[in-house]
Amino acid sequence: MDGFRCFFACGIGWYFSLGFEPTAIALLALAVAGVLLAGAVRWLPWQWTPLAIAIIAVLMGVAVAGSRSLIVAEPVLGWRYYGPIEGRIIEIDRSQSEKPRITLDQVRLARVSPARTPHTVRISLYYPEVFVPLELGLHVMTTGHLSPPAGPPEPGRFDFRRMAWFERLGAVGYTRAPVLAAGPDAPDGAGLWVYKIRRQLSLTVQDQIGGEVGAFAAAITTGDRSGMGQQTLSALRRSNLAHLLAISGLHMGY
Repeated sequence: MDGFRCFFACGIGWYFSLGFEPTAIALLALAVAGVLLAGAVRWLPWQWTPLAIAIIAVLMGVAVAGSRSLIVAEPVLGWRYYGPIEGRIIEIDRSQSEKPRITLDQVRLARVSPARTPHTVRISLYYPEVFVPLELGLHVMTTGHLSPPAGPPEPGRFDFRRMAWFERLGAVGYTRAPVLAAGPDAPDGAGLWVYKIRRQLSLTVQDQIGGEVGAFAAAITTGDRSGMGQQTLSALRRSNLAHLLAISGLHMGY
């Protein structure tokens, strides 16, 4: 089983190393080939079984990664935008510059058709005053700058653009204008309900423990890093301990 997982991961890596995007038909053909080969394994000589299983795992890895990419496909802003931005708050955190940051869905942009409007956008708030309490589910509007998610700063470095694609994040930016309520709270969907539980749990942990320790505990428990100071985050990165902030079974077990 460990060998299958290893070659499955190799298939995923192979997909990301491709210089083109496979079509849905090509991905379906790979998946069908993997299934047919799996059905034929029992009739192969035992010497060929490990090789067949490795090929099946690679084919399925490519097919699964490519299918996931197609499933999450949403419009990505293809130019720098400045103008009105309207949407529903689905996440609240802080940017690397310690500014409040909100993620919006149900986005509306001026002079941009719905077919070209990103599914979600992320905005850092640089206006010094907050006119409305920022709450999940609140429909807000502001005027700001948006641009496409940036790629890696150099080959082999972290690719934010890829991560944004799989998070359906189609634009990032900032605003120096006030954020105003645009209407009543939108009805809670299942995803927003989960966000609210996560946010409330994070606030409870921070309130009970307090300080940077409480913010760190909230981060490793819920993934919400908004309470952590930039100095703490920088220290974790410099010491190669930033991976502790990623939620995993091992971390939660400890």
